[in-house]
Amino acid sequence: MTSSHMDCHFCLQSLRGRKYALRDENAYCVPCYDSLYANPCEECKQPIECSSKDLAYKGRHWHEGCFRCAKCSRSLVEKPFAAKDEVLLCTECYSDDYSSKCFHCQKTIMPGSRKMEFKGSSWHESCFVCQYCQQPLGTKPLITKDNENYCVPCFEKQFAHHCYACKKIITSGGVAYHDQPWHKECFVCAVCNTQLSGQRFISKDDYPYCVDCFSKFHAKKCAACKKPIAALGGAKYISFEERQWHGECFSCTKCSISLVGQEFLTQQDDILCHKCGSAS
Repeated sequence: MTSSHMDCHFCLQSLRGRKYALRDENAYCVPCYDSLYANPCEECKQPIECSSKDLAYKGRHWHEGCFRCAKCSRSLVEKPFAAKDEVLLCTECYSDDYSSKCFHCQKTIMPGSRKMEFKGSSWHESCFVCQYCQQPLGTKPLITKDNENYCVPCFEKQFAHHCYACKKIITSGGVAYHDQPWHKECFVCAVCNTQLSGQRFISKDDYPYCVDCFSKFHAKKCAACKKPIAALGGAKYISFEERQWHGECFSCTKCSISLVGQEFLTQQDDILCHKCGSAS
């Protein structure tokens, strides 16, 4: 702009035919205006003359050509940018240095995009999917195996054990019997249905029995007292031909002396000590 009847407010030189700048309704020649009011550029430290575009951000000023990313030097004029420790960065450089990286693809999760958080790691929403069916997991219940995530139906289909008795899925706390998984509540005595998990039991013909039922229905019977010979507990018994005796029942039929570890004779169904057998 030019004026024919104005002088510079500072140096009082005529502004006729010269460019000038206005500040607080006062006119200044360009040199005076720049020396008095030009902002120093944050990048080059030179004054930003009134003939140059002054770009300002949070009280700081830059030449248009100096307003660049501190890392890649790309111009930030009319571009989105971020500030970190008073340093200006383009969104790409800021994301590379400071944004989260997706646990699955290891690529940056760009600011403003939706991310999922799970077990201390971040994921792109599109990467947070079931390993088997590839459907988004979102906030659905999920199960993790070998660092891979599965929706519950796919996990059950691929990995869950099914109870040998009821055929339903075992979600926790099962037991193994004959290399087959069972629910604790399904693993019961074949006779009385008492739960056997954590209890002593005996297997016969691929069926489990509690000690009482096994003793009652399958244990060997003492030839003397006719009571079952305990199957567990280390009870000592004597076996001869097809008969068995409790240790305390194995005695001479006539004089009742214990025959455990002694010579004995048989007479029909009787067992006799040597003395009684010789006298017969």
